[in-house]
Amino acid sequence: MQIGLIGKANVGKSTFFSAATETMVQSGNFPFTTIEPNIGVAYVKTDCACKNLKSRCENSLCFEGTRFVPIKLIDVAGLVPGAHEGKGLGNQFLTDAMQADALIHVVDISGSTDIQGQPVSIGTHDPLEDIKFVEEEFDLWFKQILDREWPKLIKEIEQKRTKISEGLTHRFTGLGINESQVDKILNSLSLKTKKLTEWSDSDIVNFLKSLRKLSKPMLVASNKADLCEELDIIKKISENFTTIPCSAETELLLRKATKAGLIDYISGNNNFSGKQEVNLSNEQNNALHLAKNVLNKIGVTGVQKILNSVVFDVLKMIVVFPVEDDAKLSNKDGQVLPDAKLLSSTSTAKDLAFIIHQDIGKGFLHAIDAKTKQRIGAEHYLKNGDIIKIVSTLSRG
Repeated sequence: MQIGLIGKANVGKSTFFSAATETMVQSGNFPFTTIEPNIGVAYVKTDCACKNLKSRCENSLCFEGTRFVPIKLIDVAGLVPGAHEGKGLGNQFLTDAMQADALIHVVDISGSTDIQGQPVSIGTHDPLEDIKFVEEEFDLWFKQILDREWPKLIKEIEQKRTKISEGLTHRFTGLGINESQVDKILNSLSLKTKKLTEWSDSDIVNFLKSLRKLSKPMLVASNKADLCEELDIIKKISENFTTIPCSAETELLLRKATKAGLIDYISGNNNFSGKQEVNLSNEQNNALHLAKNVLNKIGVTGVQKILNSVVFDVLKMIVVFPVEDDAKLSNKDGQVLPDAKLLSSTSTAKDLAFIIHQDIGKGFLHAIDAKTKQRIGAEHYLKNGDIIKIVSTLSRG
């Protein structure tokens, strides 16, 4: 799974990326700080299956019953108006962003960065403009792709060489869009039986907007919320967009302090604690005091909450724990709950088998629900937190 970090220049995307992945990247107050996309591993938090067991598993990604599950995070180049025409790093930005399953749009909610990504006084720029312009750039890019192929597509359908949904899907295959998504949009807009030659301009625009929203869902990260005198702007944005306030800079500070052994902090928590045996410098004390003030103001830094929300709320993913020994809940080496897999909420036991390994999926016989000890079939829908053993002609043990 890949989540894309998008937004105009200098809104804190690279800081968010560094905080989420603990990977340091270049950042600064000038356009195109990010030129090549930065790719790293971030984690979402969920209850580990061991939480309901007599003893905790010893997995390095489990902390007192909370499991951290890896996802791929990509920080793409900053966006400027006219990106769909190739302005700035537009073509590269759109190509990189479209490879993601979902997008986190990082916005400077404090209004301290203008539409071109240049620093301005706090509160002098409307962040709603940024949200609208990014969506417009994607929509215009989608339209540009379709416009190039429109005459050819009409000809193919008239000659009965393809059907509408298949022909449209083919034009967007490179963006990871599938025919079921296209079909869903065509049906919802009553365009399934309408000839392409009869589509109005508004039909095309509505189709492309709906396709973009379905295939590349977006969550707004209202960054630099700690700089806002009041947070009414977030309430205004939430009327039309899913948004979560955050302070990526504070999250990065807390993670650095934790890594240095100065404090105890788990990402997503609303507090942290100092260590009695550690003597902090005045500079360190001041920085941690500011971090406390941020948490008091917005509750949590928001970075972990955003990652969780885009995976579990926007993409509707579940976590399933595959095991090889359904009695000991372990793999063949005796490691309890060795892995946690992110799957679509509509995934079946056989889907899990293929995710583990293609050969295991091909040799699928049945699965066992380790909690209930019941045998389940290929089409059995999995639930969040399930512990599953796959029985295959090619499975180990």
